[in-house]
Amino acid sequence: MRRFFIAGNWKMNKSPAESERFAAELKKRLLDINAVDIAVSPTALSLGVVTQKLKHTNIDVSAQNMHDQSTGAFTGEVSGEMLREAGVTYVILGHSERRHKFQENDSFIQKKVEASFRCGLLPILCVGETLEQRQSGQAASVTLSQVEKGLAGLSADQVAAVTIAYEPVWAIGTGHTATPQQAQEMHAIIRSWLKDRYPDFVHKQLRIQYGGSVKPHNALSLLEQPDIDGALIGGASLKIDSFVAIIETAAQLSKG
Repeated sequence: MRRFFIAGNWKMNKSPAESERFAAELKKRLLDINAVDIAVSPTALSLGVVTQKLKHTNIDVSAQNMHDQSTGAFTGEVSGEMLREAGVTYVILGHSERRHKFQENDSFIQKKVEASFRCGLLPILCVGETLEQRQSGQAASVTLSQVEKGLAGLSADQVAAVTIAYEPVWAIGTGHTATPQQAQEMHAIIRSWLKDRYPDFVHKQLRIQYGGSVKPHNALSLLEQPDIDGALIGGASLKIDSFVAIIETAAQLSKG
């Protein structure tokens, strides 16, 4: 039985009060779904109320980012230790918006990935190419370079615990989605790369999500691809009905 991992990235949306109400509704709507791993990623300001609301449920909480240092003069930043104490399970690292809008490079992202394990957090490592890179035939090389640099220095056991989210930059928040065939091709390339470099259990255990304008109407065609293990969802995770519909689709597929 396949076990999908569906995560919602709320980005800079929902106040603490809105987040608490949304989490309460999710808790009710998803109470009976146990065949899918689920996480939501509110803003840092809303992590406290959401983790409290979702405590002892089947829904985990993820942070959207973290610093690689435990403490220090880093105004506006949050450490992994702080996130873990707040009840966070996952942390999204290397999202294209962090790479392109905030100029985070592969070296900094790699340090964060290492730090996440030190803090007891599970990283969701985001990778993916721009439209220009895809059109110039560099999609695979760019994506694999981000994977390789992001996983550098980790043990095989740690790599197996990473979730990789393949998010083609040209499909994030644009309404354009990679076709199921395009997404599957890149997921297969990533899994093959892992198979060539790590013990067999790594490519079998590590989950590769697809992210980029995932909606209820295209979730089935994406999730039924053999190398797509879930989805990292942006806009559709902000609406209760659409997020629940995608999770229900994953649950049905998990049952075979």
